[in-house]
Amino acid sequence: MRTEFSLAQLADPAIAEADKILRACVHCGFCTATCPTYVLLGDELDSPRGRIYLIKDMLEADRPAGPEEAKHIDRCLSCLSCMTTCPSGVHYMHLVDHARTHIAETYRRPWHDRLLRMLLARSIPNPRLFRLASAAATLGKPLAPLLARAGFSRLAAMLRLAPARLLPAPTPSGRVFPAEGPRRGRVGLLSGCVQRVLSPDINAAAVRVLTRHGYDVVLPAGEGCCGSVTHHMGDEDHALAAARANVTAFAAELDGAGLDAIVSTASGCGTTMKDYGFMLRTDPAFADTAARVAAKVRDVSEVLHGLVDMKRAPVPALTVAYQAPCSLQHGQKVVRQPKEVLARLGFTMRDVPEGHLCCGSAGTYNILQPDLSDRLRDRKIAALEGLAPDVIAAGNIGCITQLAGATAIPVVHPVTLVDWATGGPRPAALAAIGDGDASPRT
Repeated sequence: MRTEFSLAQLADPAIAEADKILRACVHCGFCTATCPTYVLLGDELDSPRGRIYLIKDMLEADRPAGPEEAKHIDRCLSCLSCMTTCPSGVHYMHLVDHARTHIAETYRRPWHDRLLRMLLARSIPNPRLFRLASAAATLGKPLAPLLARAGFSRLAAMLRLAPARLLPAPTPSGRVFPAEGPRRGRVGLLSGCVQRVLSPDINAAAVRVLTRHGYDVVLPAGEGCCGSVTHHMGDEDHALAAARANVTAFAAELDGAGLDAIVSTASGCGTTMKDYGFMLRTDPAFADTAARVAAKVRDVSEVLHGLVDMKRAPVPALTVAYQAPCSLQHGQKVVRQPKEVLARLGFTMRDVPEGHLCCGSAGTYNILQPDLSDRLRDRKIAALEGLAPDVIAAGNIGCITQLAGATAIPVVHPVTLVDWATGGPRPAALAAIGDGDASPRT
């Protein structure tokens, strides 16, 4: 794609990067076939190629974003399926993130939109505030159908996603869990924000599996939200502050007792953390350290995949439909590892038709774009239920929450199945499943 940025514009590192990305695009349109919003809407402006044209025009003209740009960029899920499909290697993720920042800085949204976004950006990254907000939403949950009929679809979506019970207090960081038996290594674990409150059993399962197989597990003091929620809303100040906090926390461990890996159990967080080097590339105080931290980040499935000698425990023979989170399969290019780990432990794995398409969660998308999110969720649920599995596994808390509210099939994180199959407790979501054939697996 030909671009016409001025030399003065190209002096800005963000514009220079956008120019490089735009020039890689050859207009082929392969991305339209795998873009969830284009598949649903058939609108060129709701495809990656269409959004690229909008972004190019907006940035080249150096003008404020308008309602048209905001509408179509907002509809993008950042699922990154287009990056998997693109034969030219267009780094759409960095381009759309830059566009979101430009929109946040130059476009004044309607007051109710600004208020909702501020609420999400302040409460979600803070575990204590998120717990309080969730408690309020739980109380208001019965009002969701009434609000939906009255046209308040975003508020209704937020209430529908609220948990049915009061969430536990967030677990503190600054802890070390020693390895059991012969020591294999030492890893850091991101406890994050939403997951540590909404589903603390996921990180607990990861700690048990890792310590059971010889790893010291460290939750460094000062670690927390990865920054992805605010990053994808264009709020770069808060996103980069979160990134710097995590870089500082994990770098202290790298420079101290050392870390073999920095583990994330939420694939959305892992995708953002692996990008810290890029996000902080222009910060002279953090650029090198951020790159060093990012290079150590691994999804928990990548670490478990390397454990060829995992311990086995007798659990029922179950059929698992593996729903690959977009941030894992497209963002991190981690595709086979979760399935191979579960298959090695004796679970029967099923791939999901249209597995490349997003479930519609996408961070805050299921609140900010509830209609499109619901359509994608229903499409995904139909594909999953068509497989008639015993359980659905997804490696991201957003996907788990999105899917679990729309099907009677249990939805769990793969690491909780691994924990169970190597001697840990049965995942709570599987309490109703009988023991069946509980012979040790070989």
